[in-house]
Amino acid sequence: MGKDPRPRIKTRVPGIYKRGNRYSFSYRDNRGRMRWGSAATMGEAKTKRAALTADVQRGDYRELSKVAFADYAREWIESYTGRTDRGLREQTRTEYRRVLGLDADGNQRADNGAAVAYFGQMQLAAITPLDVKGYLAKVAERKVGKRSVSRGTVRQALAPLRALFATAVEDGLIRSNPAAGIRLPKAERDEPERKAKALTEEELTALLDASPERWRLLFAFLAESGLRIGEAVALTWADIDFGRQVAKVRRRFYKGHVGPPKSRYGRRDARFSPETGRALWNARKLAGSDEEPVFANERGEPVDASTAYRAVKAAAKKVGVESGLHTLRHTAATRLFAQGWNVKQVQTQLGHHKPSFTLDVYVHLLSNDLPQVLAVGREVTGPSETHVDAEAAEAAEIAAPQAKALGAALPV
Repeated sequence: MGKDPRPRIKTRVPGIYKRGNRYSFSYRDNRGRMRWGSAATMGEAKTKRAALTADVQRGDYRELSKVAFADYAREWIESYTGRTDRGLREQTRTEYRRVLGLDADGNQRADNGAAVAYFGQMQLAAITPLDVKGYLAKVAERKVGKRSVSRGTVRQALAPLRALFATAVEDGLIRSNPAAGIRLPKAERDEPERKAKALTEEELTALLDASPERWRLLFAFLAESGLRIGEAVALTWADIDFGRQVAKVRRRFYKGHVGPPKSRYGRRDARFSPETGRALWNARKLAGSDEEPVFANERGEPVDASTAYRAVKAAAKKVGVESGLHTLRHTAATRLFAQGWNVKQVQTQLGHHKPSFTLDVYVHLLSNDLPQVLAVGREVTGPSETHVDAEAAEAAEIAAPQAKALGAALPV
């Protein structure tokens, strides 16, 4: 873009000029050079000029970069390492790249109005919170078929912007993050309230009986362990500790790739029942090596999650219940609470990042029946009956000799 040919017309305020329908203002940088800025109103021009002058006087002035958003986004997505000590997962990088509107080679995709298409050659330093809000409003107006996108989609669109602009601030390219503190616009279709579903013991038994034999062990395992389907299909036989009756969750299968669990809290040892342990032992005898997947298809590859989902939906329809794979995870939590596990133990089993999240998601699954209150002066000798099973399970995990004996007792 060439130099603006319109003349600057003096106003009554020194250093501020009218230029077309905007205002232009002058200031001197930290080297004494004359600089020019632009604003939409007289008030904005006064504020910007005063702020820049104050920055120069304090020694905080930095010449803002003229790099375009699209150019910076392409470089940023390849070099960004995250904002925590855990770094950035490649799966997250791939998702950020998609949300920004770039393909694997860094080129702008032609099929969407994502951030790179929206901001394009706008200078990073010129993008304001109002611009970011405008972009998010456009995202909220998108349609998926005949329906508007959910609030979660808008939240996903904002996440890489916050990280990108935060890095630009650290690089000295902009003074502040225009995406920080932005409140999400209300999408036309808010996400429906998540109502966690859990099967009763009778419904679970009926579901397993109605499931094809090749799926029965996987569904029972999910309903006992509470693993996510991606965690379950990533298990190999080396991850199954038959003596301790635990599955060592160290990976997950997500969007066609094997990677670390959903979070660092996802690395855990998840328990399963002796009965499921015996069924797994019998399945192990048919496998070739410890590196083979526990839940495999006819070709010896990890089962496909979408195929498993269709199978559980079909079985649920047969017996007249509503269930998907995630229902089995909620069912596992319900069963563990019913067996007397406390929230910390359930959090660890499910791989949540903190107990409060487990409570937020599953507290409604707890019984409303209040236990009996002991009379004042009566000695409290131990845990209530509802917690005996949990302590017994914990003791069994710690007692190595008992665990070994259990493993020896499994059929060979």
